[in-house]
Amino acid sequence: MSNSLLDMAHESDFTDWLISIRRKIHQCPELAFEEVKTSELIRSELDRLGIEYTSPVAHTGLVATIGSGSDPVFGLRADMDALPLQEMVESEYKSKVDGKMHACGHDLHVAMLLGAARLLQKHKNELKGTVKLVFQPGEESHGGAYHMIKEGALKGVQAIFAMHVNPLLPTGDISGKSGNLLAASGRFRATITGKGGHGALPHEAIDPVLTMAYVILALQMIVSRETDPLDSSVVTVGLVKAGEGAYNVIPESATIGGTFRSLTNEGFSSLKTRIKQIIEAQATIHRCTATVDFMENTLIPYPPMYNHESIYDHVKHVGQKLLGGPHVQTATSSMGAEDFSFMSREIPAAMFYIGVGGESVDRVHSLHSPWFFADEKALNVGAALHAAVAMEYLEKNSENFENDN
Repeated sequence: MSNSLLDMAHESDFTDWLISIRRKIHQCPELAFEEVKTSELIRSELDRLGIEYTSPVAHTGLVATIGSGSDPVFGLRADMDALPLQEMVESEYKSKVDGKMHACGHDLHVAMLLGAARLLQKHKNELKGTVKLVFQPGEESHGGAYHMIKEGALKGVQAIFAMHVNPLLPTGDISGKSGNLLAASGRFRATITGKGGHGALPHEAIDPVLTMAYVILALQMIVSRETDPLDSSVVTVGLVKAGEGAYNVIPESATIGGTFRSLTNEGFSSLKTRIKQIIEAQATIHRCTATVDFMENTLIPYPPMYNHESIYDHVKHVGQKLLGGPHVQTATSSMGAEDFSFMSREIPAAMFYIGVGGESVDRVHSLHSPWFFADEKALNVGAALHAAVAMEYLEKNSENFENDN
């Protein structure tokens, strides 16, 4: 079955359709929870395929259903949102929206999942259970997966799979690993308040800029001197702001902000505690005050992305049958973050990377780059892999549910 799915996905009309969908989405990028036209396109294609769905879920998301409606139930997920970047790549399907771009490949993710929907719908009478297709908004910093879960997107789903494009992998190759794949991720912003004054009379002021400098240095000690070298952690200060442009004025306050990450929940919690302690303590030492905001109400922190061993092994096995062993690689953990981690926290889940760095790509640029460019030949492989992973999961697990009944 796996090979026949791949053959179907490579048929010329199927390929043309996949590319057309991807390019339509690419030309009309929409930011988190603004994916109105993207959602409309998905619904239109599902209607054309005769697939039922629930919409809206978490504002612009939707969940489609294919199969018998009975157990087992397997989920496939794709995120839909774009990034606030100006696209620099010149192509016939370049973004038509100034300041917005699909620079993380979510347009490819949606096209692959719609491709899987078409393949699965063609084989719907052969499905030994149910497949849920989760089209998710707001992955980029807004925790769309968390909101989809709150609104019932995973209700009744026993396991779920997702893919993410990777420009560093050859087109159509996949990679993954069991266990922690991506880091837990949070943000912090701190305002240090002193007493402003003239730069020529520092003794009459309380300098928040100097305090900020000590804070930045002290924060780096968390990883270099407090964290086990074998544990992966990151504290990065990416925002520094003080003063209004005058060279001889000590400002009243200074602001810093950044990200902190760990591959474990325990490490993440420890980083958060120490960041607050260090900023407040350094402020006190230098006669300032400080407020620390982790912005959890607006930018929800992401947990670690954990690949469950059973689902990882399943996807690896299916991938080897579909693509051949040499095209299924072992990934390494990364300090990047993904809100699919919320789903992996709820039910057995796995995320694999799929390569888009083929010969048609003149130069490889990373995700979130305005120069990001993807080889569309990966679309066929992604669609077939999604469908094969779901169908073989249902086949493998249907007997368990029949015995339970």
